[in-house]
Amino acid sequence: MSMIAFQTLPFGTEAAKRLAARLGLASDEMTLHRFPDGELRVTVAPAADTTILYAALDQPNDKLIALLFAAEALRRGGAKRLVLVAPYLCYMRQDIAFHAGEAISQRAMGTLLATIVDRVVTVDAHLHRTPDIAAVFPGIEAENLSAMPAIANALVAAGIDPATVVIGPDAESEPWVRDLAGRLDLQHTVARKLRRGDRSVEIDFADAALLAGRPALMVDDIVSSGTTLMVAAKTLRAMGASAVDSVVTHALFPPAMSAAFADAGIRSIRSSDSVPHPTNAIALDEILAAALKRELNTILPPETTT
Repeated sequence: MSMIAFQTLPFGTEAAKRLAARLGLASDEMTLHRFPDGELRVTVAPAADTTILYAALDQPNDKLIALLFAAEALRRGGAKRLVLVAPYLCYMRQDIAFHAGEAISQRAMGTLLATIVDRVVTVDAHLHRTPDIAAVFPGIEAENLSAMPAIANALVAAGIDPATVVIGPDAESEPWVRDLAGRLDLQHTVARKLRRGDRSVEIDFADAALLAGRPALMVDDIVSSGTTLMVAAKTLRAMGASAVDSVVTHALFPPAMSAAFADAGIRSIRSSDSVPHPTNAIALDEILAAALKRELNTILPPETTT
């Protein structure tokens, strides 16, 4: 039995292959069969002492069942350590019960994954009131990486106007905005947002003079409905921004919404490859590989790692 392996669900395989190649590992793709009643059969490659499982967990429900079954097969096949790489980690937004009777999905998901893997590596998890991702996964290792180094490198390579103002569409985006602006040596500001529903928000900026006549770059972790992004873009254009672009870690919105974003005044949207999407323009394999190197260094002689 080999000492380390890399396996992936059959979703997001291009990003998975890039990561495996950077780690110097072959990438094996699990096979999924769907029975007529919707049940799944999962078949994995031969087990290894340590197996890295790559899964982009957008549209998560079938994928979570597939992960559960894959872990069972790998453990039974002799795997001693399972490392889940989930660049997008699902069910993190509901960290409290906002109304009586609601499930706390973050708690349930953390408990489930902690029973089937030994380590979780993710990127820009949607944690509101949870300061440390370790609290989500009791008894196992967990890291929440920042996509900002990869985003900054991509923006520098593409070229960015030094007059650009980095914009956060709400207070929750402030850590990403501050980090990215610092890496690019740009000014930044964060909007004030009042949410009235999933698709109804109001946005305003305190420092209008900073934005007039300058390009704006909106930064956020997740774009799902796109409402906040579109309202912010319209507000920025009304305040005199010369252009509005956006970068996002996790693009969860339907690709068909690109026309609505353009109508709202957004010139371009670039996303990381945490989930497969037509807007993918920023690879995360470098930051993920850096986090996973110790798995290889623990198991393989130093000269075999890359």
